[in-house]
Amino acid sequence: MTDETLAKSSPRNRHHWRRDLAELAAVFTAVAAADSVAGTVVHGPHGPVLLVASAAALLATAGFHVWWSRRRGHAPPPAGVPEAPSDTGTTAPPAGSPEPGEGGTALWRMRTTVRDEPGSLAALCQALAGLRVDILSLQTHPLADGTVDELLLRAPAALAATDLAGAAAGGGGRETWLERADAHDLVDAPTRVLALATRTALDAAELPLALRQLLGRCTIRSIPKRPARGGGPAAEPVPEDGAWEGTVMRLRDPSGGSVTIERPYLPFTPTEFARARALVELDARLGPRVPPRSDVLTLPEGNEITVRRADAADLGAAIAMHERCSPATLSRRYHGPVADADRYLRHLLSPRFGRTLTAHTASGRLVALGHLLWDGDETEVALLVEDDWQRRGVGRELLGRLVAMAREADCESVYAVTTASNTPMVAAMRALGLPLDYQIEEGTLVITARLTPVRPAADRHSTVARHRR
Repeated sequence: MTDETLAKSSPRNRHHWRRDLAELAAVFTAVAAADSVAGTVVHGPHGPVLLVASAAALLATAGFHVWWSRRRGHAPPPAGVPEAPSDTGTTAPPAGSPEPGEGGTALWRMRTTVRDEPGSLAALCQALAGLRVDILSLQTHPLADGTVDELLLRAPAALAATDLAGAAAGGGGRETWLERADAHDLVDAPTRVLALATRTALDAAELPLALRQLLGRCTIRSIPKRPARGGGPAAEPVPEDGAWEGTVMRLRDPSGGSVTIERPYLPFTPTEFARARALVELDARLGPRVPPRSDVLTLPEGNEITVRRADAADLGAAIAMHERCSPATLSRRYHGPVADADRYLRHLLSPRFGRTLTAHTASGRLVALGHLLWDGDETEVALLVEDDWQRRGVGRELLGRLVAMAREADCESVYAVTTASNTPMVAAMRALGLPLDYQIEEGTLVITARLTPVRPAADRHSTVARHRR
C-alpha cells in the first residue's frame, strides 16, 4: 500500500468537507457580528474615540506578550522538571554536568572489567556520556570471568579521577584503573605495536623500552644466566612460551637469561602477554644488532675521538683498557677492586641491560666507556675514562650523550653512584644544567638528575580492588 493510498483512506481526511463547512459558517457569523458592533460604535456619540482606544489596547497587549515570551525563554527551568528532548532526539545533559568547552579537556586512560553479556559495554558508555566524556578508542580483552575494556577518554578538565571511576561503577564496571594520557596515546594499538616492533628490529637495546611503552608503568628486570662479578641472582628456568600469572610476567631472554615484568597495580591480560612474547621472539630471531653510527668529535685541545655504540665485539678492547687504568681510577668507577672483569664487562656491553658508548682515538684505541643501565624503573649512568685521557672533556661528552638517550627513552631521571672525592664526575653532572639531588649513603655519593617533571599524585589514580632511540 503506497503513501498516497494511505492518505486517501485515512480517517483524518475522510470527512474533511464537514470541517470546511464549519469553518465557512464561523466566518459568516464573525462577519455578521463585526458589522453589528461596527454599526453600533460608529453611529454612537463617541464612536471614533472608542475605535482608536481599542486599537491602542490591542497593540499594548501584543507588546506585553512579546516581552513576557522573551523573559520566560531566558529564565532557568524550574527545579525538578526535566528539559524536553531536542529535535535530534538526544536528551539535554543533566544539571551540573560541565560543558565540553568549559575549562578545556583532558585525556585519560581507563581500564575496567564488565560482565561478559550483551549490553554491558552500552551501559558503561551511557554512564560516561552522562558526564560529557568522549570515548576516542576502545580495546577489549576477554577473560574467564568477564571482559576488560581499555578506553582512551577525552573528558572535561573539571572532572576528577573519582568522578570517572564513579561513572564507570555506575555503568557496571569494577576494578577500575585510571591514568592521565597524552597525545601519544591517540595512536591506535596496531600502529603502536608495529612501531615498537620496528624499534626493536633496528636496535637490540630497544627491547626493554619497547616492553615498557607497550605495557605502561611497569618494572622490567633482565636477569642474566650467570650473575656478574660473582654476585646477584641468577636467572631461573623459564618455560619456552614464557609464564604469566596476575601482575607478573616472565619471558625467556634470547641471551640465555630471563626478563621479568611486574606491574603491581594492574594484572596483565592474555593479549598483553601475547604481544610481549611476540616482541621477545622477534628480538631472538634477529640476534645481536647495534645501529652502525659513529661521530667524530674534536676535543678542546685539538685531538679527535670517535664516539659510537658498543657491542660484544668491543669486549677485548674494553678489557685491555681496564688493564691500562690505575687502581685509583678503577676504584672510583667500581667502588672497590675489580674482580672477574671479563664477566662484568659482558654484562655491561649487553644491550639487554642498557646502552654503552665507547670513545676511540684516531688510532682506534678504546680510551673511555659510558654506560646507561636500566635498573628496574630507574636509570643509572656510569663513566670510566683511561688515566691519560682524563680532564680533556671526554667523560663530559659521553655523559651528555647518555642523558640525551635517557630523554629519548622517556626516563624521568638518571643517577650516578660515586664518591665525594671523584670531582670530575661531580663536575660533569653539574655541567648538565639539570636539577640535581645529592644523597650520601654509607660514604657513597648518589647524584640524581631530574630529566622531566614528575607527574603529581593527582594524575595517577587507581580504584583497583585489592622512542624513539
